[in-house]
Amino acid sequence: MPAAGPRRPPGTAARTQFNLGRALPFLVLVLTVVADLVTPDRERFDRLLVAAPALAAVTWSVRETVAIGLTAMGVRALLGFSRGEEFASELLASEAVIAAVTAASAWVSRVRTRYEQDLREVTAVAEVVQRVVLRPLPEHLGRFELHLLYVAAAAKARIGGDFYEAVKVPGAVRVMLGDVQGKGLGAVETASVLLGSFRAAVNDAHDLAALADRLDEGLARYGAWDPDSDAAERFATVLLVELPDGRDIARLLSCGHPAPLLQRATGVEPVHFADPSLPVNLAGLAENHHRIEEVPFGPGDRLLLYTDGVSETRDRAGTFYPLELRLRGWAREPAAELPALLHRDLAAYGADGLDDDVAAVVVVRPPGTA
Repeated sequence: MPAAGPRRPPGTAARTQFNLGRALPFLVLVLTVVADLVTPDRERFDRLLVAAPALAAVTWSVRETVAIGLTAMGVRALLGFSRGEEFASELLASEAVIAAVTAASAWVSRVRTRYEQDLREVTAVAEVVQRVVLRPLPEHLGRFELHLLYVAAAAKARIGGDFYEAVKVPGAVRVMLGDVQGKGLGAVETASVLLGSFRAAVNDAHDLAALADRLDEGLARYGAWDPDSDAAERFATVLLVELPDGRDIARLLSCGHPAPLLQRATGVEPVHFADPSLPVNLAGLAENHHRIEEVPFGPGDRLLLYTDGVSETRDRAGTFYPLELRLRGWAREPAAELPALLHRDLAAYGADGLDDDVAAVVVVRPPGTA
């Protein structure tokens, strides 16, 4: 793997592009004057002055755009005087064109600034919603480490249909990872309902089977309360994990979710579910008995929980992402680095990058923990 170069301060590239954009109108003014004065036979370059207010609308405010437009008009008049022009029809026509472009540019600048303000407000709301709905996982919970990868597929989105949570309860740590069927706001709504149900029940449910039932009940109640909601029609695959205190085991229950990978030393194997439950909100279609699997989970072990956005990423040949092989190759990598490694590798492997929501949680039992 090539060594990473020195990090640039956050936002450096954006600030560079922004400052260059603000300088462009003045660059047009200066280059137009220079070209007009030094070109033999005084070729007419003053027609390019209309570009100054047009470019200003992209980065400057309304008042500043108008000021740049008036400056362009002044420069046009000075160039006309330097040629010995009088206020003839040609000069007036040129000034009228620049004035019209300036007025249009001022309107564009106003629309842009209002849109940017709206976008800032929406982004701020989205950040608050993310902190409420999908709170960051603690790096340490009880005697375990948690490391998260979360990427929403929708451009600029901060929340998708994948969801996660981890809570320390009396006697154990409980973790949930899930994936709502479909995408869009309906998937986000369903995810928020299931997260709310998990948080309400995680401390009271006596085992993972009872917790899974509470998730089903919560989504069913929500559907009855709002039958027209898109969430009432969706199902979700869910993986529940319980890590009891004082024991070197992990208990797992899968509601139709991909099996997590258990890593011990350099060996990696999927957790076997003999009888996985149905996905949440499909339990009414058949008799659903929850079966909890129990696997050894001692010091130094890692458990990778993931959604199908990871395992079903395909390359250009249509081959699924070889997650188990990759995890085996990363056996000696620090656990905290695994989410970033996985993210970069998935983006490079996918034929179209990441086109689905992606969530993965690395649960680590550090060496030396009792």
